[in-house]
Amino acid sequence: MGPASSAGPAPGWPAAGGHNPADASPWWSDALADPWRDPAAPTAVVVPGLAPGTEPEPVTDPDAPGRPTLRQLLLIPVITALLAGTLGGALGYAFAVRGGAGAAVLGGAPAEVPALAQRKPESLAGVAERVLPSVVTVRVSSLGGTSEGSGFIATADGHVITNDHVVAGGTGKASVVFNDGSTAPATIVGQDAESDIAVIKVSRPGLRPVEFGDSDALAVGDPVLAIGSPLSLANTVTAGIVSALDRTMQAGEPGGPVRYYAAIQTDAAVNHGNSGGPLVDGAGRVVGVNSTIKSLVAEGQEAGNIGLAFAIPINQAKRVTQDIIGTGKARRTVIGARADGPTGVVGGGLRLAEVEPSGPADGAGLKVGDVILKINGRPMTEPTDLTALVRKYAPGSVVTVEYRRGSARQNTSVTLAADAK
Repeated sequence: MGPASSAGPAPGWPAAGGHNPADASPWWSDALADPWRDPAAPTAVVVPGLAPGTEPEPVTDPDAPGRPTLRQLLLIPVITALLAGTLGGALGYAFAVRGGAGAAVLGGAPAEVPALAQRKPESLAGVAERVLPSVVTVRVSSLGGTSEGSGFIATADGHVITNDHVVAGGTGKASVVFNDGSTAPATIVGQDAESDIAVIKVSRPGLRPVEFGDSDALAVGDPVLAIGSPLSLANTVTAGIVSALDRTMQAGEPGGPVRYYAAIQTDAAVNHGNSGGPLVDGAGRVVGVNSTIKSLVAEGQEAGNIGLAFAIPINQAKRVTQDIIGTGKARRTVIGARADGPTGVVGGGLRLAEVEPSGPADGAGLKVGDVILKINGRPMTEPTDLTALVRKYAPGSVVTVEYRRGSARQNTSVTLAADAK
């Protein structure tokens, strides 16, 4: 086909007024001869007539409705289902958000609370809750500042037990801070340096005294709680077990009184400030008075807990407290004999260096040179053992002494007495 000519009819078109039977359609036009495209083309559109007997080519109106195809029939229910599902999900989410269930659900389904987490009265948490209102922080003014320790209410009229070393050196002015944070002034009733027990008094209605246990009934492995104000952290509770019993100790500050303990050893965490606070058994009964700790520190450093804490047995502390309240001072229990150091021989024991005439030991037939092997079954290895263990018992108590005289082992009963001073 040659290039279009502006003077003649467009190629493929019949001449004006003529008919070209070879043409496929009378509606065909050449765009190159379009008068709107080519200004030189004729402005009239000439449509050739149809030859007689010729039917025009059928033309389908794209806008006219027609019969749907099979594909269309299948798409309709699919689209309808998708729209219904989308609408249902949207409505469900809207109702869930409005009902407060739109947030993510954290955790699994609720399960039954374990027995240890139910805080029953006999649990450690239940014991602590019951004892804490009876424990106080003790503050005593001194020339060097304020000494702080712990204590616990022993009587409904306000007697509080604490350690002697908490109130020692004080000016007589003291105060206590109760479990609820309230405070009250206190006065010092009396103190006993060698047993490390002191009693102070507060005036306040509605006090709840502790329940006392039996320190002689303890066994190694029993669970215990230490309660007090370590490092000024009031209402602190730590847990442990009884690590040892009758742990004889000699303690005291340089130039001060020597204190003897046949102590309850525990691994419950005890630090400075716990002094004077209660050691409590699994039933919530006070079985000891927290008093001292051992720690691996150098000279001049402050000691801290390493799991070696010691408490005065409550049977001894109660007896001293009753003496102080009744008479203002405490009696010391004695056996009437003094021992030298360890014998250094097989079987151990303490050799008696002195026996007081008419004293308890003399009355039981013990003599100088006898080797004390055991008291109530407790082996004697250091001079401290004899003094500390004897002071654990009340005056008038009868103890069994196993001793050796020469090569013979013998037993005798000794009735302990109170020191004359």
